[in-house]
Amino acid sequence: MYHYTEFDEAFVRERVAQFRAQVERRIDGSLTEDEFRPLRLMNGLYLQLHAYMLRVAIPYGTLNSRQMRQLALIADRWDKGYGHFTTRQNIQYNWPKLQDVPDMLDALADVGMHAIQTSGNTIRNVTADHFAGAAGDEIADPRPVAELIRQWSTDHPEFQFLPRKFKIAVTGSPNDRAVTKAHDIGLRMVRNEVGVGGFEVIVGGGLGRTPMIGEVIRDFLPQEDLLPYLEAIVSVYNLLGRRDNKYKARIKITVSETGIEEFRARVEDQFEQLRGEFGGADQELLARIEQSFAAPEFRTATFENFNAARLANPAFRAFTDTNLASHRAEGYCIVTVSLKAHGATPGDATSDQMRVLADLAETYGHDELRISHEQNVILPHVHKSDLPKVYATLREAGLATANVGLISDIIACPGMDYCALATARSIPIAQEIATRFDELKLEHEIGPLKIKISGCINACGHHHVGHIGILGLDRAGVENYQITLGGDHTETAVIGERAGPGFPADEIVPAIERLVGAYLENREDAGETFLAAYRRLGPDPFKAALYPEKETADAA
Repeated sequence: MYHYTEFDEAFVRERVAQFRAQVERRIDGSLTEDEFRPLRLMNGLYLQLHAYMLRVAIPYGTLNSRQMRQLALIADRWDKGYGHFTTRQNIQYNWPKLQDVPDMLDALADVGMHAIQTSGNTIRNVTADHFAGAAGDEIADPRPVAELIRQWSTDHPEFQFLPRKFKIAVTGSPNDRAVTKAHDIGLRMVRNEVGVGGFEVIVGGGLGRTPMIGEVIRDFLPQEDLLPYLEAIVSVYNLLGRRDNKYKARIKITVSETGIEEFRARVEDQFEQLRGEFGGADQELLARIEQSFAAPEFRTATFENFNAARLANPAFRAFTDTNLASHRAEGYCIVTVSLKAHGATPGDATSDQMRVLADLAETYGHDELRISHEQNVILPHVHKSDLPKVYATLREAGLATANVGLISDIIACPGMDYCALATARSIPIAQEIATRFDELKLEHEIGPLKIKISGCINACGHHHVGHIGILGLDRAGVENYQITLGGDHTETAVIGERAGPGFPADEIVPAIERLVGAYLENREDAGETFLAAYRRLGPDPFKAALYPEKETADAA
């Protein structure tokens, strides 16, 4: 993985020193809150409902054990002993004191981390496939490209005050695990007709109050043209993007209002002007970065104990059935550690759990960890012979829930328990759904099903692309939850359809139960997933289950 250079170290330390002086001026009253706000946002510090919140970047979701232990130390020393992993592959601390934040940033810098550009109208943390470098289906590891983009975009003088925030995602696999089509720019590694690698470039995706699936602006972009082409896109957006209305300021609106053909023409013109300015320096840098992402030295060993443990222990078998993914190296697997124990807060990990994960990565995982956009933690390189020990350790730490991809593996934003923008709670709804289906002992029978919950229209919980999406809103002071159906975040991405009127908080779990019951009743067989059944049947049987009183009224 990438390690800071002397330049990186000096740059981050200087930013921390600047912010320390700004905090001191805020505390002594030299800066008003209005004056301080843009300064703190540039350093990932928000003011939430009850306290400040520090959002720390985990670029392309990659960590080592030392960094994870430092996150645990920060949680203990300056917060309340836990952190919240987000859909942007970040970690958030919800209770820091303002005077402590510079010390937190210094502690992050000690292990090559920072909070720069995790907020504000700039290019945010670059995200990537959480199985990158391990998945058997990928064309190439996308993380060197993501690191190149991170370096190019950090403190870019032209892009610090864009019309609105800007998000880039990269995947190296044809199976999209990075939600690229719902980003301002999505990059999918592809090969052309002669086998040369490059990128399919997607632009104008995004969720929020105007959800849109991105459009392909380039079918194939050679690797050497990547940075000038990205710069061309962001430059055109910076000129055309609206600044009169923040709700219409994202690039998706710019592309929609301009039209993809006109937008593409402007980008191509700008690209031709910029192309020569890069002169190959970015490719030299990329070559150096790639050396940092060399694959570990995978070992060769038998794993009869893995098969024996599966036969002997039903709980271990269930865990390996749901929480493992195929690895490109023989004898290895990718382990997803669920942060969704039934009834727990999705995405939260205690400092003790972080240390357990760090120890496992160091001992059994070639010292690598990943954070997924689905708010789980990944051990990307685990040999099957080590899995019984890994599982036993996870179980002791409360981290062995066998539910990855199932109905209780819910994405949920912090909602009104923390967020100043939220209009309804997300966390209690996620907890109640997970607990209810655990009581029913149905989730393994239901099979793959993505529920995503947002506590406001900003859609931080990605509800638009959930197989079942739940959006919490305020209706005359009462929390009300709308349901969307048929969303998809993968390479076949689509925005879910709103099912109908919303439900009060005390009715949303029974509504989901009826919805799932309709799926089980109408699916062709146990192999047909919820999404496949919805696409085959259409919304009618699901709406009938959600709103039985309407069916009764229509029949009368």
